[in-house]
Amino acid sequence: MTVLVDILSFVVAISILVAVHEFGHFWVARRLGFKVLRFSIGFGRPLWMRTGKDGVEYVIAALPIGGYVKMLDEREGPVEPEDLPKSFTRRPIWQRVAVLLAGPAFNFILAVSVYWVLSMWGTLEQRPVVDAVTPGSHVAQAGLRAGDEIVSIGQKATPTAQAVMFELIQRVPNAGRMQLIVRGDEGRGAERTLILQIDDPAERRRLTEPGMLLQGLGFDYWAPTRAVIIEEVVADSAAEQAGLKAGDRILSVDGRPVRHFQGFIREVAPRPGETVQLRIQRDGATQTLAARIGRGRNEAGREVGQIGIKGRADAPADLSEIERMQVRQQYGPLAAVAHAGAKTWEMSALTVNMLWSMVAGKVSVKNISGPINIAAFAGETARIGLKQFITFLAIVSISLGILNLMPIPLLDGGQIVYQLIEGVKGSPLSERSQIFGQQVGIAALVLLMGLAFYNDITSRFLN
Repeated sequence: MTVLVDILSFVVAISILVAVHEFGHFWVARRLGFKVLRFSIGFGRPLWMRTGKDGVEYVIAALPIGGYVKMLDEREGPVEPEDLPKSFTRRPIWQRVAVLLAGPAFNFILAVSVYWVLSMWGTLEQRPVVDAVTPGSHVAQAGLRAGDEIVSIGQKATPTAQAVMFELIQRVPNAGRMQLIVRGDEGRGAERTLILQIDDPAERRRLTEPGMLLQGLGFDYWAPTRAVIIEEVVADSAAEQAGLKAGDRILSVDGRPVRHFQGFIREVAPRPGETVQLRIQRDGATQTLAARIGRGRNEAGREVGQIGIKGRADAPADLSEIERMQVRQQYGPLAAVAHAGAKTWEMSALTVNMLWSMVAGKVSVKNISGPINIAAFAGETARIGLKQFITFLAIVSISLGILNLMPIPLLDGGQIVYQLIEGVKGSPLSERSQIFGQQVGIAALVLLMGLAFYNDITSRFLN
């Protein structure tokens, strides 16, 4: 059932994003006098087709992984003399470029629209309060403590945990030294200035691998207190060998109390192969069991400790605890426009920065996701709720817009380069040059998709 939801969510998301992108090309082409022959969502055999009064074929095809707008083009066959002025190659170069830019532009417009709605809708964000710090870690050496609230990073205010992540993702690959201002006692204490320093470029690159940033830096965010109660013990696991049973409540690991399942994982994950003392509560009585932690792999393929239990989280002891750790962000219609534009710009800049850093070798290429992971993210956000799903749409729409602007033949950016070269030369590129460019573009896209599939498979099935 989960797989089905993932697939359906992926199809819906891709169909929306492709429809918006291709409608951008279609709408601008029609306004500028190009003759459009077909507007297709998907490739392959048409499942539905209708010819409009405008003479355009509107198609929904069998493979919903893309789409296209087909315009009259004399390079693809004979054109009636009266239609020649409407052919793509006969229109002014600036108009061709405008049509090519329109697809990515509409992806950015979609993102702005989504963030505008979300800004007025209002979101509850978690405050960036630190739950625990790993001894000897990067942030521990900088002086970060449990209970600190991160106020700013490099002079940039960080009112939410998401804002902290945004700043760290941008700064860690490029900056060996960062200034953090924190406030102790969960934001009620005095401010302190910390210097987070990571000199080794290889270590900074390692921190950019999926799931490694917080773990590698050595801290995690606050989480509500929840009893760590075992729901299921995995057969032949370290937990079964230690004598743990469903219904047991884990109180501490080697004498360190655990307030929630996330904290228990944090105690176990760094210690594969070690033996720990688990203080548990069973049938109202407490006892201590010795457990030898098993070995497994995380999403980045690194060895981590695993004990083999599935947890059940009880309701928080105090709902006011959660409310105290949240901040609400909501804007009026006009303020929301500015916020949406700024958010889209920030996410676009982050995407470009990450892509460039990958090329420069500063960010791990494991961050490139293919259709398997994207489908999983789509399904996960759809199961959480509409707000999360449309946020996912905005993020992917920005990525799609930027990807299509890359100067790779077959993509909009590559075609724009062709048009600009024609404008400078005064004549189109030779057919031989265009074919060569297409071959290079196909090779680049095949390599990129191959890497994305490899990352999907290793992260989902081989860890």
